Amino acid sequence: MTFPESLARARWATRAQFMHLGIIAGLFGAHVPSMAARYALDEQRIAVALLASTAGSVSMLLLAGRIIGRTGAQRTTMFAGWIFCLAMALLLRLPSVWLVYPVMFAIGAGESLYDIAINAEGSMLEVMGGRAVLSGFHAMFSVGAMLGAGAAAVMFKMAVAPAVQLLAVAAVVAVGLTFASRRMLPMHPPAEAGDAHFAWPRGLLLMIGLLILSGMMAEGVMYNWSVLYVRQELGALPERAALAYVSFSGATALMRFAGDWIRARVAERTIVMVGAMVASVAMALVLLVRHEVAALIGFAFVGMGLATVVPILYNASTKVPGVSRAAAIASASSIGYVGFMIGPPLVGAIAHASSLSWALCTLIGASLVLMAGASRIPLAHPNR
Repeated sequence: MTFPESLARARWATRAQFMHLGIIAGLFGAHVPSMAARYALDEQRIAVALLASTAGSVSMLLLAGRIIGRTGAQRTTMFAGWIFCLAMALLLRLPSVWLVYPVMFAIGAGESLYDIAINAEGSMLEVMGGRAVLSGFHAMFSVGAMLGAGAAAVMFKMAVAPAVQLLAVAAVVAVGLTFASRRMLPMHPPAEAGDAHFAWPRGLLLMIGLLILSGMMAEGVMYNWSVLYVRQELGALPERAALAYVSFSGATALMRFAGDWIRARVAERTIVMVGAMVASVAMALVLLVRHEVAALIGFAFVGMGLATVVPILYNASTKVPGVSRAAAIASASSIGYVGFMIGPPLVGAIAHASSLSWALCTLIGASLVLMAGASRIPLAHPNR
């Protein structure tokens, strides 16, 4: 197989891997109300369960660079994918509510390791191929999230039991990611001498990490609470509430497919600033209008606004010298995942104290931070 052919196969495989992660994320987002109903969880206990997932994610950040450096992104992706697929299949079949928390920890750990591995692969493919591809890869995550949530909506309509839904989709994803892993790059080129497998965030990495924190916190609010908002606050049926996730993910995917084209023509600082402004205004209108249709439209604009933020910032982190790609992504993500850690308990606590509507204002706050920090993003094309 020639070098261009192997790169092309690896790109398609990596697109599939991003989609697989999105399917699981979308499926879980649609089933937060199912988990709440199965184990009689209120907003605070849902927040604790989501916090357990985030703790699992953070636990992998110190190890991801070393694991990927030793075993390669290919093997790491397959191993991590099996972990979160198995945990997802078990989530609604547990005999005790107390087992929810370790299972959520496993989901978070598997997803985090998988996420870092495929982003390291994507960044390497961008360098080896000589063209921007990361935004398109992240678009496939959003496509997967839309498919996962959409599949849940269809299965809800068909009265398929939630536990059966999770088992069936997790099994399909496990098979798919195993097949795709075989077409990823067998190993990445060796890291430069002195490159660290993990770097404590400081300086430029710290700044990028704080912006990733805001972006991931805003996305996390949508992933974990949008369906519950439409279901609980607006009184929609389960299959209609699941469309909230479909709307957000679909718009995010479309914008991310255009993201690499936009990055080649517009300064990344401008992209992040305008996108954050769109997301904040859209969410404000959703919360003011309080109508199901308005929520679906507004969530689509939130998705469009946030779509390119994380791909831009992940790629920016890999430009920091003296750190391997996987380590740079893990380092910046170590702060970014704090956004997922802060988000669930913060939203849950505010919802418990007042309402979920007020709690969703955290997305507006996170978007304002992105607007304020956008001017400090390193210029990918200094002449702009």
